[in-house]
Amino acid sequence: MQAAAKWALTPPVFCSLPAQPGPVVIIQVCFVLGNGCLFPWNSMATIEDYYVYLFPKNDPTRVLTLVYQPFALGVTALLTYHEAKINTRLRNLTGYTLFFLSSFAIIILDVATKGQGGVGAFVGVCVISAAFGIADAHVQGGMVGDLSLMCPEFIQSFLAGVAASGAITSALRIITKAAFESSPDVLFFSISCFFELLCVLLYTFVFPTLPIVKYYRSKAASEGSKTVAGDLAVAGVPTEQDEIVEEEPERYERLSTKQLLLQNIDYALDIFLIYVLTLSIFPGFLSEDTGSHSLGAWYALVLIATFNVWDVI
Repeated sequence: MQAAAKWALTPPVFCSLPAQPGPVVIIQVCFVLGNGCLFPWNSMATIEDYYVYLFPKNDPTRVLTLVYQPFALGVTALLTYHEAKINTRLRNLTGYTLFFLSSFAIIILDVATKGQGGVGAFVGVCVISAAFGIADAHVQGGMVGDLSLMCPEFIQSFLAGVAASGAITSALRIITKAAFESSPDVLFFSISCFFELLCVLLYTFVFPTLPIVKYYRSKAASEGSKTVAGDLAVAGVPTEQDEIVEEEPERYERLSTKQLLLQNIDYALDIFLIYVLTLSIFPGFLSEDTGSHSLGAWYALVLIATFNVWDVI
């Protein structure tokens, strides 16, 4: 309890001393974790022109997104319903690990099929797309919820990393399309594997040990949060949260998911409209706009890159 009290009484250095090394490190870590949050899926979306070439009869532009989204949305809803009882550390590690394994699986699939396509290969790609959706549901909700307990700058850096992943994959695809004729998925998902392994290591060994992270998690635990217990245990910060909550149950009464939704309905509508816009392009516009263009095979790539660059901005 003494360690927990120490963190609870020590003010965060970030807001008052933003130039200190600790805050700079966590800003960078948050950016990388955000980048790894969508890098594999953005890689798959960015090379859809390659999948159209590989699976011309299966309409991958439309199918891969329609496979990904229901799993992402469904698992997000399930985790949201049970969020108060879920170990945040385990949730995030599960997501990043699944991203890593799925990225590695698509490399194995390409090597096993020798990049020849076919129904079996397409089914395998769809399964991996669904796995990306499940991993995304774990990581995005878990990390945003985790960082929401801390400084706004952490959330900003994380979401900047999420947006930057699209721009980075678009830039890489432009380079690889100009330089290589075949197997861009192997190259892309090799990079994804690296990013996801880096995220697993950062979240496991670096993120929970940073002093400012310990401070905010101890603060959250002292206010009744039950989702940070695993992180505090790894960081060696004990808590007596259950006893505190039992002594003052009315102070730590939780709002229901419905109450939280009604309080934040404007943000919920914003997110809904953003997804409507995104899906109108992927797969909507790309799958329906089948006319000829002066850009030829580069048309879809340039459209995706333009979207991703403005997303970052």
